[in-house]
Amino acid sequence: MLTELFIEPFDYAFFGRAMIAGVLIGAMCGALSVFVVLRRMSYIGHGLAHSVLGGVAVGVALGADLYVGAITATVVSALLIDRVTRRRGLHADAAIGIVTTAIFAIGVATLSIVPTPINVEAMLFGNILGVDTTDLWVAAGVGTAFGIIVITLYKRLVFATFDPEVAEVHGVRTGAIELVFSLSTAAVVVASVRVLGVLLIAAAVVIPAAIARLTARSFGATLVLSTVIGILASVIGLFGSFHVNVPSGPTIVLAGSAAFVVVFAVTAVAARLRLGRARRAVPVAVAGGPGGEA
Repeated sequence: MLTELFIEPFDYAFFGRAMIAGVLIGAMCGALSVFVVLRRMSYIGHGLAHSVLGGVAVGVALGADLYVGAITATVVSALLIDRVTRRRGLHADAAIGIVTTAIFAIGVATLSIVPTPINVEAMLFGNILGVDTTDLWVAAGVGTAFGIIVITLYKRLVFATFDPEVAEVHGVRTGAIELVFSLSTAAVVVASVRVLGVLLIAAAVVIPAAIARLTARSFGATLVLSTVIGILASVIGLFGSFHVNVPSGPTIVLAGSAAFVVVFAVTAVAARLRLGRARRAVPVAVAGGPGGEA
C-alpha cells in the first residue's frame, strides 16, 4: 500500500519533475506568504496571476514563448501597480484591481479572437503533466534569486513591512524595497503557474503564513514555518493530484486549507483551555494572598 502511494508515482518522469518544481514553488510561496499577509496585500497574488493569463494569451497569439508573455505581463503589472500606488495615492488593492483586471481582460479578448493552442483548464488550475525541464529551470532560477533577495534585504524588508514610514526616516529606501518586492512577487507567480494554476496562486501565497502566524511567536519562526508548510502542502497535494487524477492546483490548496482548519481548531481549543486555567487560578491566588488567612 505504501509502495503504491509514495513510490509508484516516481515511476513516471513527469511526476519527478513536478515534485521538484512543487518543492521549489512551495518554498517560494511559503516565504513570500509572510510578507504578503503582513502587508495586507493578499490580493496581489490573485491579481498578478490574472495578468499571467493575459500575457500568455497575447504572447502565444504573437508566436512568442509562454514565459515571454507571462514575464512581460507580470513585470508590466508590477511596475504599473507600484507607480499608481506611489504617485497617485491609491491604496495597493485598488491599483492591483485596476491594472491586473485590465491585462486579464486583454487576454480573454485575445483568446476569443485569435485561435491559440493554450490549454485554458491547465492554465487556470495547474497541471503536473505539463511540467517540463524548462519549468524546472525557471523555478530554480526564480527560487535562487528570491532567496538571495530575502537574505540580502531581510532587515530592510522586515522594517519596511512593519512600519514603512519609520523605515524611511531611518534611511531605508522604502520605494525601492516596494518595487523589488513587487517584482519578486511577479516572478514567483510566473514560476508557479504550471503547478498551481492562475486561479489558485493567491491561496498558496496566503495559507502558509496564516497557519504559521497561529503558532509561531517571532517573525523569523513564522518565516521558516511558513516555508516548510508551503513545501509540505505542495508535496501532499501533488501525491493527491496523481492518485485522484485531478489538477494539481486544487489538491495543493486543499492540503493547505485542511492544515489551516486543523491548526485553527487546535489553537482555538488550546487558547480556551489556557483561559480557563487562568480564570481558575485567580481565586486561588486571591485566597492565598495576605487576606486569605483571615
